[in-house]
This record gives sequence, C-alpha cells and structure tokens, in this order.
Amino acid sequence: MKTLLLKLGINDIASARVFIWQFVKFGIVGLSNTILSLAIYYVLVFSQVHYLIAHTIAFMVSVLNAYYWNRKYVFKQMDGNKYKQLAKVYAAYGFTFFLGMGLMFIIVDVIGISNLVAPIINLCVTVPLNFILNKYWSFR
Repeated sequence: MKTLLLKLGINDIASARVFIWQFVKFGIVGLSNTILSLAIYYVLVFSQVHYLIAHTIAFMVSVLNAYYWNRKYVFKQMDGNKYKQLAKVYAAYGFTFFLGMGLMFIIVDVIGISNLVAPIINLCVTVPLNFILNKYWSFR
C-alpha cells in the first residue's frame, strides 16, 4: 500500500490532502459533466438516435467541458501548451471511451441491461481511471 501511495505522489499528510481535494473537485466537475453527458445521451436516444451514436456525441461534448473545468479548477494548469493538454485529455478520455463502448456493448447487448442504465454502470469504471490519467499525464 505504501508503494502505491508513493507512486501516486502521496508521501505525507499534506500531499494526501492535496490528492483527496483534487479528487473531490474532479468528482464535482465529473458530476456536472456526467449530467451534461447523460442529458445529451438521453435526448438523442429519445430522439431515436442509436445508443452508440448518442454515446459518441455525448462523449465529444463532455470531454470539451471536462477539459475546460479540469484545467481551470481541478488541476489549475492554465499555463503550458493548452493544445497539447487538450490532445492528452482527448487521448485519456478516448482510451476510456473505447473501454466504455466495449462495456456499453457488453452491458446492453450481451447482459441485457437497459441502455438507460448502462451509462451509469459504465461510469463506475471510467471515472476513477480518467482521474488517474488526467492527473498524472494530461495535466502533469
């Protein structure tokens, strides 16, 4: 456990507080981003757009939203190359997007869970992974 904490940059109480506070802020941004993403997804699904296309469109919009707020509020990385950061954010979210697409397919088409519930289950995997990728790669 100690090795994992050290790899995450947590080596004392102060760094633990910073990490936890960033995760809380990431969660707040993520919650608002999730609401935006789900709103877009459900509007599209109820408009007869295929759930995977709806998921893709919701993803594209929500990543832009996540980039802005994570850059400004969570990781406070307003300096640096914003285009490089944006590319890394899209790459990080892109990785979890494809993971999420696979999960969506398995949840909906293989397991048979409703396409209205599937995105919520999907978030339980993708949110923690996105935090780690953004904190230690995109906004490093």
